[in-house]
Amino acid sequence: MTTHYLHINHPFALECGTTLPGLTVAYHTYGKLSAARDNVIWVCHALTANSDAEDWWPGLVGEGFTLDPNRYFIVCVNMLGSSYGSTSPKSINPETGKAYGLDFPLITTRDNARFFALVADYLGIGRIRLLMGGSMGGQHAGEWACLQPGRIELLCLLATNARHSPYGIAWNESQRMALRADTTLGTDAPEAGRAGLEAARSIAVLSYRHYRTYHATQQQPSAEDIDDYRASSYQRYQGYKLWKRFDPTCYYALTRSMDTHSLGRGRGGEAAALQTITAPTLIISIDTDVLFPTEEQSLLSRYIPNSRLEVMSSDYGHDGFLVETPTIGLLLADFLADQLRIDEGTKKAFTDGLSGRTFAIPGTEEI
Repeated sequence: MTTHYLHINHPFALECGTTLPGLTVAYHTYGKLSAARDNVIWVCHALTANSDAEDWWPGLVGEGFTLDPNRYFIVCVNMLGSSYGSTSPKSINPETGKAYGLDFPLITTRDNARFFALVADYLGIGRIRLLMGGSMGGQHAGEWACLQPGRIELLCLLATNARHSPYGIAWNESQRMALRADTTLGTDAPEAGRAGLEAARSIAVLSYRHYRTYHATQQQPSAEDIDDYRASSYQRYQGYKLWKRFDPTCYYALTRSMDTHSLGRGRGGEAAALQTITAPTLIISIDTDVLFPTEEQSLLSRYIPNSRLEVMSSDYGHDGFLVETPTIGLLLADFLADQLRIDEGTKKAFTDGLSGRTFAIPGTEEI
């Protein structure tokens, strides 16, 4: 699937007080926009994903799945600060003629929601039939639903929260400490920031998975071993895998961005902010998620007026929002069928068809 680019040649003011002189937007679309422009599904990606949702959410996005491009016009835009094409630390700072690097300004989750709304305007998209996202993508979706409640018809929030927790911020700061400990970070040195990024990712993966995940997949074959542990090589591999595809300064910027998440900022608190969301909302939680525990999704459900909370059982922890696509697909299909008033016969045929499908389990961590 080809990445599309849009260039917005006017200033974009940020919450931190800085203004970006212009914006580059990387995005993907799937399917066709209906004549009535009423079939838009907007997917907000998570921390280190790209805008190709069909690639990183297999079994949920694609022909024959719940988010089917034969039925919907699906849009995914790469967030500001990312490695995958939108304006980021890799972009050229016009004041210096060099990449921003560590000087890239702080982007809040609200800035990214405003960015998505602006891109939708440029693409000629008015109302969003369904807005959805998991983890940091869910934070962006929640922000957008608060910013423009009349624009969002339906909302789905997965493994996310109303405000990033002290626990989550502590995990992110630990990763940034690892990045800063690498003195090549942000320099012109060969493989600058590699060691720091690999260590940071190893830290992060521990928060994305669960004790049971490691017990099931990284157990040592022999109790007699005293070195060369599978769990050790697994952590090193996860760091290397991210280094191969993601820029260290972008990772640094995005962890800072996630920490800013607070729907209640300037809105009278979280409860007041959530009560402004008018879209019927499906909230999906994962029972083993230690990074975004169920109590955070319970809070969302408590204050979003027309919401439904579903708790999935999974051995994958937070990563369940990427891995458990059969369950997510069925929950989402049921929600859409109810909200879009699909007749019971069509609904049953659709969900039965999904439950009979086989799905590949992606071998990836939180993206």
